[in-house]
Amino acid sequence: MVNTTELIDKLVELAILEDIGDGDHSSRSCIPATASGKMKLLVKQEGIIAGIEIAKVIFKGLDSNMQIEQLIEDGTHVKPGDIAFYVEGSVISLLQAERLVLNVMQRMSGIATQTNVYAEKLKGLKTKVLDTRKTTPGMRVLEKMAVKIGGGENHRMGLYDMVMLKDNHIDFAGGITQAIRKTQAYLKETGRDLKIEVETRSLDEIREAMAVGGIHRIMLDNFDLKKTREAVQLIDGKYETESSGGITLETLRDYAECGVDYISVGALTHQIKSLDMSLKAV
Repeated sequence: MVNTTELIDKLVELAILEDIGDGDHSSRSCIPATASGKMKLLVKQEGIIAGIEIAKVIFKGLDSNMQIEQLIEDGTHVKPGDIAFYVEGSVISLLQAERLVLNVMQRMSGIATQTNVYAEKLKGLKTKVLDTRKTTPGMRVLEKMAVKIGGGENHRMGLYDMVMLKDNHIDFAGGITQAIRKTQAYLKETGRDLKIEVETRSLDEIREAMAVGGIHRIMLDNFDLKKTREAVQLIDGKYETESSGGITLETLRDYAECGVDYISVGALTHQIKSLDMSLKAV
């Protein structure tokens, strides 16, 4: 398994290297090395704030002497004028951290805000909204963290923590039966305890997957509402169910009311608008 903390540390290290290179010459040229100061994270748009914990990692990664006074928690509903935290320390370090912190927090807050809209749409129902692997390369751990903060659930982190037999796997393997049986044999041979999800494109494929058995979740790929209701009735709680493909905010609750356990929505991470905020000198 991948260590999440290690991923975050590496991401922050790369972000610092990418932005600062051999030095922040704008700051060094006009700010004394000994100067100290204070900044505040100012919210400029309503939404769900996310990424404060990552901001701390960035500040400390640049300068371990940074002092942070946190006023609100990740997941808080914020409005223009709210202050998330104050940070105090070397002015040069503060200026170096500014854009890195904003890039992370604005994007994570945008994802959390969008996810919250979807999660609220499902209020009162058992169905959970899931993210996908449609994420920014290298930033997946942060984007999936933001989904959780916004009230959604993570599908899987990558290709290593769950088996998902999609249409291409099934076609290349020679069909659903072959794909499932080969997967079960592989997991047994390698001693891995991973859940298996199978993507299905018709009621017949669902019947075939259920006949083989030994799986955990059945995905209903691009099923309309009528077929989704029929599929849920056919599966009858024997396996988890997930609707996927072309489901919008407008149709989300309709699919949930069909009785599926999960709905996966790629738009949670790949069609978002960053939340506006700024780091300003105090």
